[in-house]
Amino acid sequence: MQKNTPPRSTIRLTRRGRIALVATGAVVVGTAVAVPLLILGPEEEGGPTTLVIPEGWRASQVYAAVDKALALPAGSTKKSLAKAALKLPNDAKGNPEGYLFPATYPLQEKTAPEKLLALMVDTANEKFSGAPIAAGAQRNALNVYQAVTIASIVQAEAATRADMGKVARVVFNRLERGMPLQMDSTINYALGRSTLRTTADDTRIDSPYNSYQRMGLPPTPIDNPGEEAMRAAINPPPGDWLYFVTVRPGDTRFTADYGEHQRDVAEFNAQGKAAGAPAAG
Repeated sequence: MQKNTPPRSTIRLTRRGRIALVATGAVVVGTAVAVPLLILGPEEEGGPTTLVIPEGWRASQVYAAVDKALALPAGSTKKSLAKAALKLPNDAKGNPEGYLFPATYPLQEKTAPEKLLALMVDTANEKFSGAPIAAGAQRNALNVYQAVTIASIVQAEAATRADMGKVARVVFNRLERGMPLQMDSTINYALGRSTLRTTADDTRIDSPYNSYQRMGLPPTPIDNPGEEAMRAAINPPPGDWLYFVTVRPGDTRFTADYGEHQRDVAEFNAQGKAAGAPAAG
């Protein structure tokens, strides 16, 4: 099986709901997906009673949401990690990214941020430590932490739930072929941003999260995935896909053929040209 990959400057994979437009020296990305807003439950005299953590939020977003929900100074929740005694896997090395499980959490009048974080991690452990997840990870030659890492990429990259399994299969296929993952979502995580513009310089940053320059999985998850993404990560459908691109909303195309992928990109460019967008190279 062909294990070579086309030049890195010519390959782009989409992240959630968007296409990468490849040009000489820059990649312009467009999407209709906005950064999620803080979601609080019904308010009473004492303030909100619940905090909703959406799927795919990064730890930094969770910390900011907890600060706001508990009316704490910015940065308080992150600082509370030192005393949170979170029950994380050894591979996490104290970093809760991936284990702040997306769910609705109760807020008491004097809820401490470290207690709320501990509840999120305990919920993740409950969801991830069951036999089906462990068996699924083992079936794919992974440990659970690696499966959570793949799930976080799936959560960031898949345009729809229906695409999650295919995105996971692309990840596995690239890993098996010794190809870099080349996911823009890992670049954005490395740069601590949610921007939709990725440049050629961005793909050359010196970071363990640079999946254009580094082989294998990033060292940690890049967000906090939900159960659907986790199921996709441990049980992806069979397929030989290596590339995917969202030609238009609701039309993400997966292929193993680079030429076909380029034709899909060209079709996208034709639509972008009509709208005045720069063309992909």
